[in-house]
Amino acid sequence: MTVVKIIELVGSSRISTDDAAQQALKQAQDSIRNIRAVDIVSTGIRGENLDEYRAHVRVAFLVEGKEVN
Repeated sequence: MTVVKIIELVGSSRISTDDAAQQALKQAQDSIRNIRAVDIVSTGIRGENLDEYRAHVRVAFLVEGKEVN
């Protein structure tokens, strides 16, 4: 049986919303193994000068554990 866990992250970038999503994924890859999917939930622009792109993403990864027969 496979179990997948989903977490939500917000990445930011001064370049683009796509880069903000990539930044979130890069950070997740530093501490999470077996990432299987990344879904972009929403994007936006923030900051006092509206110069910070953001991407709200859901990261799905396999939960590791003992196999049960």
